Amino acid sequence: MSLRRKLVCSYLLALAGVAQGTEATELSPVEVRARTENLEGIAAAGSEGVVASQRLAALPLLRPGEALEMVPGLIVTQHAGDGKANQYFLRGFNLDHGTDFATWVGGVPVNMPSHAHGQGYSDLNFLIPELVERIHYRKGPYFAEEGDFSSAGSAHIDYFRQIDGTLAEVTAGENGYARSLLAGSPAMDGGRLLYGLELFHNDGPWRVAEHYRKFNGVLRYSQGTRLDGWSVSGMAYHGLWTSTDQIAQRAVDSRQVDRFGSLDPSTGGESFRYSLAGEWAGRGAQSQSRASLWWLHSGLDLWSNFQYCLNDIAATGTCASGDQFKQAERRQAAGFAVAQSLFDHWGGFAVENSFGIQGRFDRIQPLGLYATSARHALATVREDKVKQTSLALWAQNETRWTPWFRSIQGVRADAYRFAVAADLADNGGKAGAHMLTPKLALIFGPWRDTEFYLNYGHGFHSNDARGTTIRVDPGDGVTPLGRVRPLVRTRAYELGLRSEIVRGWQSTFALWQLAADSELLFVGDAGTTEASRPSRRYGVEWSNLYVANDWLAIDADFAWSHARFRDAAPEGGHIPGAVTTTANLGITVDRLGPWFGALRLRYFGPRPLIEDNSARSQGSTLTNLRIGYKLSLRTRLALDVYNLFDRRLNDIEYGYASQLPGEAAPVFDRHIHPSEPRTFRLTLSHRF
Repeated sequence: MSLRRKLVCSYLLALAGVAQGTEATELSPVEVRARTENLEGIAAAGSEGVVASQRLAALPLLRPGEALEMVPGLIVTQHAGDGKANQYFLRGFNLDHGTDFATWVGGVPVNMPSHAHGQGYSDLNFLIPELVERIHYRKGPYFAEEGDFSSAGSAHIDYFRQIDGTLAEVTAGENGYARSLLAGSPAMDGGRLLYGLELFHNDGPWRVAEHYRKFNGVLRYSQGTRLDGWSVSGMAYHGLWTSTDQIAQRAVDSRQVDRFGSLDPSTGGESFRYSLAGEWAGRGAQSQSRASLWWLHSGLDLWSNFQYCLNDIAATGTCASGDQFKQAERRQAAGFAVAQSLFDHWGGFAVENSFGIQGRFDRIQPLGLYATSARHALATVREDKVKQTSLALWAQNETRWTPWFRSIQGVRADAYRFAVAADLADNGGKAGAHMLTPKLALIFGPWRDTEFYLNYGHGFHSNDARGTTIRVDPGDGVTPLGRVRPLVRTRAYELGLRSEIVRGWQSTFALWQLAADSELLFVGDAGTTEASRPSRRYGVEWSNLYVANDWLAIDADFAWSHARFRDAAPEGGHIPGAVTTTANLGITVDRLGPWFGALRLRYFGPRPLIEDNSARSQGSTLTNLRIGYKLSLRTRLALDVYNLFDRRLNDIEYGYASQLPGEAAPVFDRHIHPSEPRTFRLTLSHRF
């Protein structure tokens, strides 16, 4: 077999996880990680990787979205109720709820363009971690197949097609925490029917009980493998909650409210998401074909209050109603992707030519912003109907020039069309844009199990459709506002390394730089656009996984970044929320007789809160622990302890002006959402 064919086979094994069921029963988590996470000779960048299911299974996760913290350098946190999408940070980006990081689950995109709350909104509360087979992540705009929202990175999360036996799991914890999960994959008509049903409730440590409840389900029928077979998947999620939003530090200092208290006990939300996806793959002697089709129906009603009385006092002179507002949307979306890879030889060089087409259509009706008080509507700020269509073509060539040098060159073409029917005619209309983004990777090695990468690429993110047609402030219908560019270009460079120079120690290193033409944002709280400036970020990432023996594994990820606006301005050049330093350290043990467990430490460094860096957030270090005992071959008991040392920390901090009842004028202040105190949860699981 040629070297190229060996590499292709290795790639198929690594990304398909062929021995799904047998690996889970015959190998320990440590052994499986060693077999499935090394992409030497396969990856296009040092910052590309795969996280195996066994690694996820060892994690004590406070929230489902924290599964993404296995992407080196990525921080997942929360600034409001747990039913809301997480806040994400990566490579000097405050990604808000998902902008510039593209996420897919089971072949369906998670990011929501032109969303009621924020561009690229990525709500992962429907994720069931126990069913995740792998996370394939990429960082940087170097991959022709990745499009909108992927400039900082992307993650493709896929569920199993088959699990070992039938899993029944029950978790109980403090503050009204209760979760049950039933999952299995019986054989049916020559294939497998995977099902998962999750019921969940949690009040949290908040003085106003969160009362977060969700119903979550997955149903997938599949035949064959991911690379030569097909599947149809359905997912359903519905969640309701009361939210404790971030609160002004001065209100805590003056004891007006407890650290875990609320300044508006009626904030919260309700969301739902239903999806259906079909995936097909066929493998020929010299080809690989893939096709997918998906449909999504989702909605959100979200009540928030971040400034308390500022706008109400400015308008009426009193704080009779407060500044609560509701963001709401109902969405129908559909999309498809078709890709073909051809393996060949050109002039004696092994080549792989890949090309594909992708499309997406979103219809959001209504898409609204409303002034409310105690969840009762007072006025409509704006209410729109949005149609957004995108179509992309991409092509990529990979050539192995020598046994130690290969190149990957690609190009992507994207076209977008927006149609906005606004309640204020001046803000409606149509807009469109297209963009061509080249990609290049040069890979050297491997030499002594070490490979080097040089990457260059252009990427982009789309802006909110409403910002592309806006002319006047919807609040007064008069004040002129500028439109935003529909697509914003990014450019990036990266020098990477991947090595296993010491047996059992996999290490990757990346030195990167990323520039964005603008960071224009649509401000969902006000229904307007907020101008920002061109930016540049650069940094270093170092990721390690050491499999010491068959019962111990240690992983350590470190990231440092520098983020600044590229042009001078009186307010300063720092980018608010751009984290400089992060670290994620973990120790996983297994096969210590009946004992197993994991200890994880996460460091989330300080960030500038405003452009002149005069106000900065605090850093935080959180430690989570899992201790487990195998009662029998198929029955396990696990105790998770979150915030092990009960540290007084904040999940998130912002710097802005707000006005509390009784204050004569707005006050600039630090606004915080505290991390949960030390919390215990006990899980009993059994496989039939």
